[in-house]
Amino acid sequence: MPSTPERPRRVVVQDHGPLLVEGPVTIVAEDGTTRTSDRFMVAVCTCRRSRSYPWCDTSHRVHSRARRTAGNPPGADDAAPADGETP
Repeated sequence: MPSTPERPRRVVVQDHGPLLVEGPVTIVAEDGTTRTSDRFMVAVCTCRRSRSYPWCDTSHRVHSRARRTAGNPPGADDAAPADGETP
């Protein structure tokens, strides 16, 4: 299902975070099911921890905080805290 936008879609890759895709978007899963969002920017989950997969619900942040409190020093986990967020 090719699209012909007037300009290319912008995809922002974040370290240890979701893919940010300019919307609207349609995502086709491995099993052929589709999910559509008409938002102007969509966060697509890359860690597969999201309860609303394929959309990111920031579950990756909770997982990284839990690892740090289990004895790992900051920076040893797979995600850094967001600006203004305390580890």
